Amino acid sequence: MSNKLIVTAALLGNGTTKEMNPAVPYHAEEIAKDAVTCVRAGASIVHIHVRDDEGKATMETQKFIDAYEATKDALDKAGLDAIINLSTGGRGSDELRTAHIEALRPEMCSYNPGSINWGKAFVYLNPPSLMDRLGRVCLETGTKPEIEIFDTAMFNNVIQGVKDGILKAPCHFQFIMGIPGGMVGNIKNVSFLLDCMPEGSTWSITGIGKAHMPMLLTGLAAGANGIRVGLEDGIWLEKGVPATNESFVQQAVALGKLAGREIATAEEARAILGVKHRD
Repeated sequence: MSNKLIVTAALLGNGTTKEMNPAVPYHAEEIAKDAVTCVRAGASIVHIHVRDDEGKATMETQKFIDAYEATKDALDKAGLDAIINLSTGGRGSDELRTAHIEALRPEMCSYNPGSINWGKAFVYLNPPSLMDRLGRVCLETGTKPEIEIFDTAMFNNVIQGVKDGILKAPCHFQFIMGIPGGMVGNIKNVSFLLDCMPEGSTWSITGIGKAHMPMLLTGLAAGANGIRVGLEDGIWLEKGVPATNESFVQQAVALGKLAGREIATAEEARAILGVKHRD
């Protein structure tokens, strides 16, 4: 099982737009369609943000419900299995950012253990009150937190969260490299993160923009449990070639196989990450 590679498809994020790449899905039906094609291509996790009717990022609970139900229904109809991972990363009150997790009780959700300046654009705010609330919601709903790491200091918050009973070890981490204001996506920084990561943890990695391919290759070389790809993190498959979520997953699967890794099914991913299956 240790050789299995988990491929996550991060379908849309908060920032990429159809003006950047027309393949970015906005609405529930588009998200569900992309989820099916990505799972068929080899993804075992689909990571979902949502947009409002104008395509702007939102944390509206009903939009998450619509996207989740459409995705689950589409996967069921196609005879496919995947872990649906709902984002909690956006703007709004602590209650708003956790409401869809309480309502839907998904198998997995993102968990951000600290705030960071997103370059000069804005503060990505994840206060202690949200970390505590979301941790407790995850414990109550049986949802596995995917802990997103943008900087090493965030590990300290995670370690304290485990001590306080807000988070449960072993934790699963998603290294997000190369955001403006975050850690530069290079081998030296990945090595340092691995030295800081609590023993027994699992981890996945992605790189934003130009850091995308270098971080996929670094993760494979370093024995990552997973790699994340998708239009949340980049819009180009290669120079001058616009990507789709499906083409990103196909590329990730091919890289994994070249590295001698077998691609994990959703059930195998659940076993590796300690995710509770939802019927």
